[in-house]
Amino acid sequence: MGLFKKRDDGFLPDKSKYKYNEDMIIAELIGYVNKTYDEHYSLNKFQATEFIIDSGHGEGFCMGNIMKYAQRYGKKDGKNRKDLFKVLHYAIMAVHNHDLTLGGKDENK
Repeated sequence: MGLFKKRDDGFLPDKSKYKYNEDMIIAELIGYVNKTYDEHYSLNKFQATEFIIDSGHGEGFCMGNIMKYAQRYGKKDGKNRKDLFKVLHYAIMAVHNHDLTLGGKDENK
């Protein structure tokens, strides 16, 4: 089962396998993502990203933003974690778009 152990209450992290504080960083990422739904990016319960994905431009939009924030890290506001969390958030949205487009499968399989 990889990094997770099956328990009666669901999947919980197996901390004995983490070397890079992944469990803590993922928990912080969840908090960051939750906060974005309370900000101006989510007007009227819709995010602009939803319309972009629905119009068939999700892959390019997400990949472009991953590149934007990865290249911005260390420049605009110095080395800040927020840019890294934006990269991770757009990567999650890219996986979501991938799954919508390819049904959760890899293209070459």
